[in-house]
Amino acid sequence: MSQLPAVTLVLGGARSGKSAYAEALIGHAVEAIYLATATADDDEMRERVRLHQSRRGSAWTTIEEPLDLASTLVRATASGRPVLVDCLTLWLSNLMGEDRAVEAETEQLIATLPRLAAPVVFVANEVGLGIVPATPLGRAFRDAAGRLNQAVARAADRVVFVAAGLPLVLKELRA
Repeated sequence: MSQLPAVTLVLGGARSGKSAYAEALIGHAVEAIYLATATADDDEMRERVRLHQSRRGSAWTTIEEPLDLASTLVRATASGRPVLVDCLTLWLSNLMGEDRAVEAETEQLIATLPRLAAPVVFVANEVGLGIVPATPLGRAFRDAAGRLNQAVARAADRVVFVAAGLPLVLKELRA
């Protein structure tokens, strides 16, 4: 594994290659933890999960946690193994679906980051590049996703935007 900073954020659109890029940052030879925020509630989502799992291989340990991200990250990084969180956007959707306080949950996540015992790579969708959603809920989600991504990007040591499988480094703090 190349030297990972404490916190990396990988952004991109749907099917941009962001998850594969994030996995490659950690490396396939190292034992790592995949913290999945998705819930596989239908056949299409179950197939997406299966494809992600087959691409990662057996060196990864999967933890499924759709809501309590901050406390799960503390426990997961205690092993010293790098953690990939895929993805923040689904986590946000889960929070909103449960009527949780998104701003408070985001603040808790950001406050937790300096205390993590291993590197973490977050994956998130950049949803603000498209058309303005037609519904109030769609606009609220887009706005909340933008605020979440900004908060994590401010706290991150490295931020990468992936488009068409190509990474563009937006932020890189050197020790």
